[in-house]
Amino acid sequence: MTTLPESNLGAGSRRARIAAWQAEGFDPHNCPVRSILDQITAKWTVLILLEVQEEPKRFNMLLRSLPDISRRMLTQGLRDLERNGLLRRTVFDTRPPGVEYALTELGRALMTPLLALVDWVAANRESVYDSRRRFDEQ
Repeated sequence: MTTLPESNLGAGSRRARIAAWQAEGFDPHNCPVRSILDQITAKWTVLILLEVQEEPKRFNMLLRSLPDISRRMLTQGLRDLERNGLLRRTVFDTRPPGVEYALTELGRALMTPLLALVDWVAANRESVYDSRRRFDEQ
């Protein structure tokens, strides 16, 4: 059986947290980890977060920096991130109105584990691609 690596919580604290969720009537179909990870790992979410990690960005700047994303998908991704408390949307009283997106404290806290995952992907992507290829050739 694979065990999770030690984190800030430690294995015992993770087990205690899961036990507490189960005591509260944990529903595996409504798992808080799954619910939040579904949002964070949506198709464009990570790329949007990486774009705003250094400084706030306006909508059109984001649209230009993510050339394959549609206006509709960018709007939806930004709304989801704002809804989840990861981005702050600031509207400027200009003509036309300007809107800027920046990480919240919660969003900045997410960047540490997210960047660790990005680093893991960079270090291991070729191994993953090789495994996929071998599997698909079976």
